[in-house]
Amino acid sequence: MALLQGALGCGSLVPVSSVAAAVPSGNSLQAAPSARRCSRNRRRQVFKPTSVYSARLPGAVLEPPIVPFRGDAEHLAQWSRASWSDREALQQPDYPDHDALQKATAWIARQPPLVFAGECRTLQAHLAKCAAGEAFLLQGGDCAESFKDFSADRIRDTFRVMLQMSVVMTFGGSIPVVKMGRMAGQFAKPRSSPMEKCGDRQLPSYRGDIINGPEQTEEARIPNPERLKEAYNQSSSTLNLLRAFSKGGYADLRRVTQWNLDFMAKADEGQAYLELSRQIDAAIKFMVACGLEYSHPIMTETDFHVGHECLLLDYEQALTRQDSTTGLWYGCSGHFLWCGERTRQLDGAHLEYLRGIGNPLGVKVSDKMEPSELVSLIAAVNPENVPGRISVIVRMGANKLRNKFPALIQAVQQSGQVVTWVCDPMHGNIEAVNGIKTRRYKNVRAEVEAFFDVHEELGTIPGGVHLEMTGDNVTECVGGGSSIEETDLSSRYHTHCDPRLNAEQSLELAFYVASRLAQRKDSMATVEKQAATQPHLAGLAMNGAMNGHH
Repeated sequence: MALLQGALGCGSLVPVSSVAAAVPSGNSLQAAPSARRCSRNRRRQVFKPTSVYSARLPGAVLEPPIVPFRGDAEHLAQWSRASWSDREALQQPDYPDHDALQKATAWIARQPPLVFAGECRTLQAHLAKCAAGEAFLLQGGDCAESFKDFSADRIRDTFRVMLQMSVVMTFGGSIPVVKMGRMAGQFAKPRSSPMEKCGDRQLPSYRGDIINGPEQTEEARIPNPERLKEAYNQSSSTLNLLRAFSKGGYADLRRVTQWNLDFMAKADEGQAYLELSRQIDAAIKFMVACGLEYSHPIMTETDFHVGHECLLLDYEQALTRQDSTTGLWYGCSGHFLWCGERTRQLDGAHLEYLRGIGNPLGVKVSDKMEPSELVSLIAAVNPENVPGRISVIVRMGANKLRNKFPALIQAVQQSGQVVTWVCDPMHGNIEAVNGIKTRRYKNVRAEVEAFFDVHEELGTIPGGVHLEMTGDNVTECVGGGSSIEETDLSSRYHTHCDPRLNAEQSLELAFYVASRLAQRKDSMATVEKQAATQPHLAGLAMNGAMNGHH
């Protein structure tokens, strides 16, 4: 039963009935002095039983809170949804028509929210389980969404591959998988330079369809506020489709053998998936024979969340709404928002905005991040040290990750902070081949391998993976079971920004992740068995294996 539930969605934490009464419903959120004033002792109180915490039963382990902070929290004293505008905001477009910008953002502010606060709290609960090793995050989707390539079929195919990957990880790793798409908002892209070379001329950089166009003309590269409205509308349509797919029967486990994409039918990974799906089908029939009904939501539905980089702050502010049940403000452009490597300055506009909203958050971290800086950043956005609130998404390349990542983990552990560690094996592995930007599958896998190895050595918890991928049969990344050669890159190279894993490469990586999750589970089972039979020998091993839980 637990296995089937994990294949479709991670079960929610038990709600805390006293929270709604404990949290003010009025607009008390005007806030911001830094959470760096938060004392070290306060950060160490991971499961402090305040009014925001509750136990399920007397003597039971305390449930994490369902909100990241209260409406009257100290760090909100000077925060507002517009307080970011008093800070330096990097990577923002220079709109030539500010009146048009104001009209576009005012229009968005009048539209319904794209996501709802309760959905964000559900995701936070799922990510808390990932931090504790009780679930695993699969986050994937396009590098940058496109207006031109938007279609129901493309959304369906990426959703379908993510269902396949989650089934592989759940069945192979015996752990629930939390599914999150880089969808319905992943339009804007940070750029290293305001200008780029296009042929023999310099043009303003393409910053994503929400800002300007990819066409190589001066006119197309002018930031256009009307694109904000088109991004909102496309995000709304995408979410409608994803909700229909996840709750309307497409994710029914009885369809598990039908999820294979046509072009993967003869591929090695496609064949391996079909064999696994037959095993799942047999398990389902066994459970039905034991009394589980086909109509049970565990069989027919799944949870699917969306997230994107919080980059374009005018857009994010227009979709920041106050939750009527808790009084907190939420960024209603997506369930999960992350801060990129280029915009994570402690005194910058992006962290100023993010620290006041109630969404679960992420931060991208490269080898340039100093351990003390990471501790300060986490304290700024998660002053109450709530599990599931903050995910640290590491992107370094395999060799740098082995050298730099352990110090980051140890610093966070020593501070007593709880985070969900996520591996982004994509951004540290970009290279150019014959003038074409690509990634090598072997380097992507090597970084995932290094991520699991470091956690195994330190006794900490790998919480998830973050991938740029597509359900399309593209040739953008070299290698893997699909045997894409350098000479194949130009045949089906469709990305608007960075190269993506295709469906076959994505599924191959899912099988590898599943093997590492199974290996970790077996190691934990061995430690637990030793603890039961030889406690005097297993104590140190258990302390190490459970290090990430405290």
